[in-house]
Amino acid sequence: MPDDTQDVISGGHLVAKALKAEGVDRVYTLCGGHIIDIYDGCVDEGIEVVDVRHEQVAAHAADGYARVTGRPGCAVVTAGPGTTDAVTGVANAFRAESPMLLIGGQGALGQHRMGSLQDLPHVDMMTPITKFAATVPATARVADMVSMAFRECFHGAPGPSFLEIPRDVLDAKVPVASARVPAAGAYRASTRSAGDPEAVEDLADLLVHAEKPAILLGSQVWTTRGTAAAVDLVRALDLPAYMNGAGRGTLPPGDPHHFQLSRRYAFSHADVIVVVGTPFDFRMGYGKRLSPDATVVQIDLDYRTVGKNRDIGLGIVGDPGLVLRSVAEAASGRIDVGASKRKEWLDELRAAEQAALDKRLPQLRSDASPIHPYRLVSEINDFLTEDSVYIGDGGDIVTFSGQVVQPKAPGHWMDPGPLGTLGVGIPFVLAAKQARPDKEVVALFGDGAFSLTGWDFETLVRYDLPFVGVIGNNSSMNQIRYGQAAKYGKERERVGNTLGDVPYDQFARMLGGHGEEVRDPADIGPALRRARESGKPSLINVWVDPDAYAPGTMNQTMYK
Repeated sequence: MPDDTQDVISGGHLVAKALKAEGVDRVYTLCGGHIIDIYDGCVDEGIEVVDVRHEQVAAHAADGYARVTGRPGCAVVTAGPGTTDAVTGVANAFRAESPMLLIGGQGALGQHRMGSLQDLPHVDMMTPITKFAATVPATARVADMVSMAFRECFHGAPGPSFLEIPRDVLDAKVPVASARVPAAGAYRASTRSAGDPEAVEDLADLLVHAEKPAILLGSQVWTTRGTAAAVDLVRALDLPAYMNGAGRGTLPPGDPHHFQLSRRYAFSHADVIVVVGTPFDFRMGYGKRLSPDATVVQIDLDYRTVGKNRDIGLGIVGDPGLVLRSVAEAASGRIDVGASKRKEWLDELRAAEQAALDKRLPQLRSDASPIHPYRLVSEINDFLTEDSVYIGDGGDIVTFSGQVVQPKAPGHWMDPGPLGTLGVGIPFVLAAKQARPDKEVVALFGDGAFSLTGWDFETLVRYDLPFVGVIGNNSSMNQIRYGQAAKYGKERERVGNTLGDVPYDQFARMLGGHGEEVRDPADIGPALRRARESGKPSLINVWVDPDAYAPGTMNQTMYK
């Protein structure tokens, strides 16, 4: 036991000191007896404790906070069911390459394997879905291991870490002199690499001489805050650019190099395709949607992602922003070789873009009732301002929005990422509005997705965090319903996917927010504006056509 005459510190206060050194200014949590000493430390260190109604929400909010701020998020949950409730949020951050730390409670070391309250093998469960997972073995090691976990979050492509801290380790006090508390900025090296110089020169040469190049700017462009470098390269070399994930908004709508609807055409006809910060996963058809005749270049933070699922012509491991900047510098002075001849290619892509838009225009302007989802997402797109952060949480309805909604600035698009997790919407709203209170937050939910974490709408009311929420309500898990009808016939399309007709506008009002119901498409715009003006968390319950499916839903390979 420590000598009472010495300055001593508890494990919970060491956690708080380590969080403060990392720049964490708030933690997301649901309380539990195992973790309350961390709260006490956070109060002393000036770290806000944000309490939610479900641990999944806490983990998703930590993920969302990292995406918005560029700093790691943090969630603190109790042992056993508290930690297992957070597993989905951690797994989502893992697939989305989002840096966050989950701290979980654990029974006392002195009761190890005795059957203590809420005792589970948390580290074993978390290891496959984190970059680092460990138990803190002693109080003096608490702050040191918190800093170790944060360091691992940024090894290669970013991602989550997990620490469990046994209750007696957390509550115990040790002499301050015996505890290592890493100083801010003194325990992590720069991980930014500009890539292999020879490979950079090769890519510059490819792009300068390409006749029909295309570039896809993925989430890592935003993760590394490489937006300016990406824009400079695209404009200097006159490249048609497509964006996905958090890379959306890298170029503003209307920019001559901003393309969205012609991606498949471009990837089928291009001679050089540069894929930045996007794995060849299901969203890319595992690389098979790229022309077999094109030279494919992949730039990524993670060596393991490059060339996975598909052969490539050139791979560069490094920070996408720095790599793109280096490529632009290497190409300078040679731009007039090929880049000056690209007008015809850009015109060809713009024509394909316009043809796709013209085909969809009747649905975008449809006056039908029930409301066509394309009309709803078109109204939302028109409603967004330069300061609107758009969040998509759903299946079919968000698939519609992915073809229409265009954020107007970098970092203004949030979706779950490749895990396809439903329920991220409310926690992402919580994180985005707390991280950037100056921004408007607009969220589109499927009714099924909202119901997973919707009770934390009350948390938004409690913390006075206004946002504009829209529920595309078709009383169904419609993306799955389509697949069941396609595979098993119409007579079995409604098995396990049909929800009740829930008036979510009333739910919002019950919890102290603003709520409206919309059945006429002409009422969507006015309702959106009233929600904005209400200054409250809001839900506009829009009844959409349950028999309208997004092309992306109908083209999913799992249903074929």
